[in-house]
Amino acid sequence: MATLRVDVIHKILRERIEQYNRKVGIENISRVVQVGDGIARIIGLGEIMSGELVEFAEGTRGIALNLESKNVGIVLMGDGLMIQEGSFVKATGRIAQIPVSEAYLGRIPVSEAYLGRVINALAKPIDGRGEIVA
Repeated sequence: MATLRVDVIHKILRERIEQYNRKVGIENISRVVQVGDGIARIIGLGEIMSGELVEFAEGTRGIALNLESKNVGIVLMGDGLMIQEGSFVKATGRIAQIPVSEAYLGRIPVSEAYLGRVINALAKPIDGRGEIVA
């Protein structure tokens, strides 16, 4: 019969408590009430900013442009074929932007990294030449 050693149990409990990571966060989540023609109407995103990026549950992103008192108009940045009434959408807290400063990455200025490249509205390359380092 094995005996319980208090020092071993104490050590295990202490390690588990030190490794415990309680992350508490607030997410701004709502539902789609209407979708069509590349626009989604959302209710319940009262804290959203104009130009803020949102992400739908199925992965499509959008930009909040029409902020009204009862709903928000989101321009879809993708086909959005899987978005339906009742789909979840989450505000990201980030305004749509791309880097354009003259900060240098090695020998190439960031603004020059985009020269001659084809990107979508979210600054993601779509020309098949790989990621843009910025």
